Amino acid sequence: MSLPTVPRYERLHRLAKRFPQLDPSAIETCLTMLRLAHDMSDAYDSHFTRHGLSQGRFVVLIQLFLAEESDETRGLSPAELADLSGCSRATMTGLLDTLEKDALVSRQDHPDDRRMYTVHLTSKGRDVIQGMLPDHYSRIAALMAPLSLDERTTLQHLLAKVSSGIPALRDP
Repeated sequence: MSLPTVPRYERLHRLAKRFPQLDPSAIETCLTMLRLAHDMSDAYDSHFTRHGLSQGRFVVLIQLFLAEESDETRGLSPAELADLSGCSRATMTGLLDTLEKDALVSRQDHPDDRRMYTVHLTSKGRDVIQGMLPDHYSRIAALMAPLSLDERTTLQHLLAKVSSGIPALRDP
């Protein structure tokens, strides 16, 4: 689905006459952010597809890769992966099923609890993530290149402020 273009400021002002709670600047800013989020999501989808991944599969692989960097033997439980990835446990199960089918991860019995298992990168999974990270990091650097370090810091602070307002959109 394509997002509509941001309405002209004059049109928003006309609407504000009918709806006094309409803040034209707030609407324009929010729609600009939605457009950016949509465009970034599309670009990420394209980027991950080039590497045979989805965003969810990438997140699982990078979490396992980072866990390996800190403790090679432990692995992560599906619950830990779901928490780290910001998805439900049911979604994580589906991701793990497809990653295991593609031989990118393996499930191993938990060393202390036979009812549980841990997830580990396979050598193929490690090769996939290590092979794509240079391209991934280069593309993120290029995305952020127009901003100075100070501007990036400012943007992070501004986005945190916007994020604090998200509860206003949710149902009471």
